[in-house]
Amino acid sequence: MNMTNKQYDLLTKQSSPSSPKVKNGILAFVCGGGICVIGQALCDLYMAWGAGETAARTWVSVTLVGITALLTATHLWSGFAKFAGAGAFVPITGFANSVVSPAIEFRSEGLVMGVGAKMFVVAGPVIVYGTFFSAVYGIILCIIQAVQGVM
Repeated sequence: MNMTNKQYDLLTKQSSPSSPKVKNGILAFVCGGGICVIGQALCDLYMAWGAGETAARTWVSVTLVGITALLTATHLWSGFAKFAGAGAFVPITGFANSVVSPAIEFRSEGLVMGVGAKMFVVAGPVIVYGTFFSAVYGIILCIIQAVQGVM
């Protein structure tokens, strides 16, 4: 069956269900904002318990990653993600989910070749490129500071 691009686009539009964009946008905003509110509440709680601001922020990250990993492992996160849409993937929770999901999916292949190898399929490039460009940025910053020190 030969189709032109216009015919294919028309067929795709007819076959695809329409998405309630406004509703999805509102849910993403509310759910993503809710995750951020929880993070801020945790930060305030940790600071009230005596943690400094930096330590409290670190503990918030650890807590949100842990909760997301636990919810992903128990298959509860997928239901929330279907409801919340893009709001479920506030960077830290989305990152935790992207690490845990492949690890769970490939656990039947063993701890090394399954969990260990597949855990970073999605998150690995983020870690590698993030680390690489952080180092590049650091080198550039050192060069700029050295040049400014000479002048």
